[in-house]
Amino acid sequence: MTPDTTAYVQWFRQSSPYINAHRGKTFVLMCEGDAIADANFTNVVQDIALLTSLGVRLVLVHGARPQIDMALERLGAQSTFHKDFRITDRQALTAVKAAVGYVKADIESRLSVGLPNSPMHGARMRVVSGNFVTARPMGVIDGIDFQHTGEVRRIDHSAITDLLAAGNIVLLSCLGYSPSGEVFNLAVEDVARHTATSLRADKLILMGQDDGLLNRNGSTLQQLTCRSLEERLPQFSGEARNHAEAALRAVSQGVPRAHLISFHHDGALLQELFTREGKGTMISQDPYDQLRPARIDDVGGILSLLKPLEDAGILVRRSRELLETELSRFYVIERDGMITACAALYPYSDDRAELGCVAVHPDYRGGHRGQLLLEQIEQEARRRQYQQLFVLTTRTAHWFIEQGFVPGQVSDLPEERQKLYNFQRNSKVFLKTL
Repeated sequence: MTPDTTAYVQWFRQSSPYINAHRGKTFVLMCEGDAIADANFTNVVQDIALLTSLGVRLVLVHGARPQIDMALERLGAQSTFHKDFRITDRQALTAVKAAVGYVKADIESRLSVGLPNSPMHGARMRVVSGNFVTARPMGVIDGIDFQHTGEVRRIDHSAITDLLAAGNIVLLSCLGYSPSGEVFNLAVEDVARHTATSLRADKLILMGQDDGLLNRNGSTLQQLTCRSLEERLPQFSGEARNHAEAALRAVSQGVPRAHLISFHHDGALLQELFTREGKGTMISQDPYDQLRPARIDDVGGILSLLKPLEDAGILVRRSRELLETELSRFYVIERDGMITACAALYPYSDDRAELGCVAVHPDYRGGHRGQLLLEQIEQEARRRQYQQLFVLTTRTAHWFIEQGFVPGQVSDLPEERQKLYNFQRNSKVFLKTL
């Protein structure tokens, strides 16, 4: 195989756990009007086709802000905004309905492509839209009447669920309807968030200008819990703030995960959903990396993690049988079924214990996983009322010194551990008082 082919095969194999995990799940994907007007939207549509072919149940929610602006310009009119909401008067509503109708037809036509020799060949996707969003007027805020600008009142989740179960893509717009027959212009984030929570969707995916939420240095914040996002929320503005708030509220109301990705980046949707590293920002209630005691089904993952270090002579080799007997002493960090780090606590006396088998997968070093495991081990050691933690190492002395360990001698070890010391390995001893 060529290098490119080898990389493709490896990626495809690594994505298989996600393919299995996503099959039959419900995703709500929100695309701003800017995303639909972008040249990359053709690729996004192809990725949507791939998701549906893999068994994902998909609700696509679209906006139309730039298209509405163009429609107003053709009418010789201009909208006014208050707190980032368009004040939709009667003339603006005409433009809104025209723009939304145009975008809806554009999306449906793109999802209908099935030409031979194209990525959409054989997709045969059925797209269904309708009056699934019940809305109410936003009313008067700060003395300003928003007229035909509204907010979501209810989502017809049972009808949408039935359509998804029948294999359809459900297409929702930024329009909502009242029981009296009025039409309201809605914030697309509001529709997407209510749809995700009402359907109890597995994911809410928001496509925007940036590769997720960016920190002050312009780097993507790859993972945030609801708590950490709340703390950071004031630093965001505009689209990023709107998307962050929608994601935060959706996850707080029961959606397991929300993802913020860029519509400019080709393949961002697939990278975010089918790789461990992702390509945007993921919001979850709990940390993505789960630190927990090891279980019997972790043995294979721990052995895979330890083997390269054993082969390099950094760790003493352990058999599967020995590891299974010692499993209760291990803690692991898991990411989507993969063990990315481990460490163990070995008691040797009433007041001293050994820190052993500290290992972090090469692809996940630099993410403070070693420190997290050490903190967990120290916490457990204190709970058991140990007074001192010791570690033997041949290659990572500086890291342990940075974590507060001090050099020691073999004679400082518990007598039982001294008998097991391998002088051929000549491991250095480090101690930490708890």
